[in-house]
Amino acid sequence: MRYSAKVVGTGALLLMVTACAGHDMATNQPAGSTGSVSVPAPASPSPTESTPPGANPPGKPRLTVPEGSTPVPADRIDATALPAGFPREVWTANGGTVLNIRAQEGGCGHALGEAAEQAGDRVVVNLSETKAQTNQMCTMDIRYPVISVALAAPLDQRTVVLKTTPPK
Repeated sequence: MRYSAKVVGTGALLLMVTACAGHDMATNQPAGSTGSVSVPAPASPSPTESTPPGANPPGKPRLTVPEGSTPVPADRIDATALPAGFPREVWTANGGTVLNIRAQEGGCGHALGEAAEQAGDRVVVNLSETKAQTNQMCTMDIRYPVISVALAAPLDQRTVVLKTTPPK
């Protein structure tokens, strides 16, 4: 009888743990990434604007690239200002007016992206992360969400320059 009670109790405990863990686990993470997934808020477009097709809707970041996105060729991405190990993946959507960029975030921070400059030959995107609140415990994990940055005009043959800025 004691053996049966232990088996039933253990089974119930495993069922609860796997049910809770399955809700927070990512199904599509880039190779080499670990940790849990939180929901960062994308920087563009703002919640008051309508979201163009192919962009992440406000409050709905994703770990996968939106369907229909087109990869930007590596020779049109200048990521020399990014730290080692930072993702260097960019896609276009909505006729080239939306950049979907693989970013990096960790702990309590959330990735942000902003088109800082849109010149005739290049688009400079500043990537940053929100700063954690003080006196808040945060995990030490790294996540690689896809964030969307709206452009004023299609990317066409312009180069995408990726830079990092201090946390906001």
